[in-house]
Parts: sequence; C-alpha cells; structure tokens
Amino acid sequence: MLQDGRVPHALMFTGPEGSGNLPAAFAFIQYLFCQNKTAEDSCGVCASCLKTSKLIHPDLHLVFPIPISKHVRTSNDLLPEFRELFLETPYLTINDWFSNLDAENKQPIIPSDEANDILKKLSYTSYEGGYKIMVIWQPEKMNASSANKLLKILEEPPEQTLFLLVCNHPDQLLSTIISRVQQIPFYKIETNDIVKGLVEQFSCQESAARQAAMLSDGNYREAQLLLQHNDGGEAHLQNFRNFMLIALKFDAPKAVSWVDENARTGREKQKQFLQYGLEIFRDCLMLNFGSADLIRHSGEEKEFIKKFSRFVHQRNYERLLEEFNSAFYHVERNANPKILFMDLVMKTNELINLPA
Repeated sequence: MLQDGRVPHALMFTGPEGSGNLPAAFAFIQYLFCQNKTAEDSCGVCASCLKTSKLIHPDLHLVFPIPISKHVRTSNDLLPEFRELFLETPYLTINDWFSNLDAENKQPIIPSDEANDILKKLSYTSYEGGYKIMVIWQPEKMNASSANKLLKILEEPPEQTLFLLVCNHPDQLLSTIISRVQQIPFYKIETNDIVKGLVEQFSCQESAARQAAMLSDGNYREAQLLLQHNDGGEAHLQNFRNFMLIALKFDAPKAVSWVDENARTGREKQKQFLQYGLEIFRDCLMLNFGSADLIRHSGEEKEFIKKFSRFVHQRNYERLLEEFNSAFYHVERNANPKILFMDLVMKTNELINLPA
C-alpha cells in the first residue's frame, strides 16, 4: 500500500488473540516512519526505527483498555507499563495486560475521556513532518460515548493522519466504526509455524513445541504460555475434575466451596476455565467417534478424557457447549460469578447424568 501510495486513513488489523495483529501493526508503523526503507522492510537502525521499536516515536500515539480508577483516567497514565510489557511480550493479550496491572477483576474499557484526548493529540502538528499515527488496541472495549465521539474524525481525519485499530472481536464494534475502516484480516497461525517459532525462541525440543502448538489452536501467545508453564494444564485439569465430581452427584457444600474459590480468581481465569472445559468436551467427542488421533491433549489429561468421555455424548454435547459458551459470554459482561457458576454446576449436573 505504501509503495503504491494508497495507504488508507483508517486501517483495522482484525484477528483472534495470538494471531500477531498487534506486533504486525507496529512493524507496519516502523516501515511507514523508516528513513531508509527497502522494498521488503524497514532498515531497523535509523533514528525513526529505533524510536518506533521502543514505542517512543513522538508521532506515534497509543490507546488501549484501562482499569479506570482515581489515578488512571486515560492510556497516558499507563504508557510506561504498556511499553514495557509489549516489548517483553509482543503477542500481548488483554489477560496479560490486566494481570500485569493486578487488575484482573476490573472491566477493561476505553472511556469517553480517551476520545477527548485522541481529538486533542491529533489536532497538533506532527513533530517530524510526516504521518501522525493513532493506534487503538482493542477498540471493541470503547464504550458507546467514546466510539461515537470518534466517528467524525475517523471519516475525515486531519492531513497525514493514520488510524490503526487492532481488534480481536470486530463483531463487538459499532457498524458505523466498521464502515469507516479498511479491514486487513489475520488468521490463526498454522501449527508448523508455531512449532518453528517456539523452537527458535525457547531452544526447546520439537516434540514439546508441537504439543503446545496443537493445544494452542493457532494462538501463538497461548502456545508460549503452555510451553513455559507446563503445570498450567495440570492446574486446569484438577479444577475441571473437581468441578465435574461435584456436578456429577451435586454435592452442595462442596459446590458452594468450589464456587466461592473460583469467584475470587478473576474474570480472565474464569474464562480460561470455561475455555478449557470446551476443549475437554471436544476431545471427549473425538474419542467417542473413534478419532483418538485428533485429541489435542496428552499425558494425564488424555487419561482423564478416556475415563470422562462416557459422560459426553450426542444427547448432551451441544447443550454442554451451549451452557459453557453462555457462561463465558456472561463472565465477559461482568455477571455475578457466584450466581453464574452455581447455575453452571446445577445445569452440568443435569446434562452429564443424561443417559447416552
């Protein structure tokens, strides 16, 4: 686009978590700012490249979800923390970001104050005479007021101004925002590419990298975490096993204890539990259909699936998925976790006791 002189004023890199749309956005920006760019890439050594690579270029402005508090009103209040975490973890997720801030129980949001700040920043002249670039990471976290304030400037931005939105869930954006940007889609990463990346990054055994890649479902960040924290799967398995033992016979005192414990873990860990459950149900069905070679889990998790799979069958599989997906949806929308998980225990009790 740049070589053809047709860079749109508003781009949106869309893709699931771990697809690389955020690091690709900054690589694109570095290419735009580079003083000695080649046909293939930025030079990486000029003053502009060095500043962009550290996210400190004066014409690069960043907006991202924040946990609003008395001391945090806009992204400006957390810029040093964001820069540090991104440089350490380019495949950054919202969970990484809020865990780093110890704000897992708070709702990530881009507030209306942020929109006012964007309008103010873009009214200034660029420092180096080229593009002014506004990166909005996770624009789906904008509240309605914030999104509506940006509509006009998105449609008619100042001269040499580029909006670059980096989005995981475009379906959660206002249609009026979608209509004002040119989307560039990113997809789940191929397993072999994830394996290659993990081996190069961690100098690990290819077999370990492949196991992590298969479980990650195309999410490079998830594959990194799986490889670095092998005990993570064990923790998820133990929690899921406890949940199912409680749900099977509905042990009320143990259910209350489990719900209380998991309600305290934070929204992102609650979502991870539900996502893990969906993966286990999927592998149980694969095993029941005689497709054991398609099971993604191994070791102790695979042994558990062999025993648990008799409780997952055609009569309850779709409803189990529906209940866990519904719980995931409501966790994202800040539902009361105690009510939500107790309801899930009772519904799971009914479903896994259905005869095949």
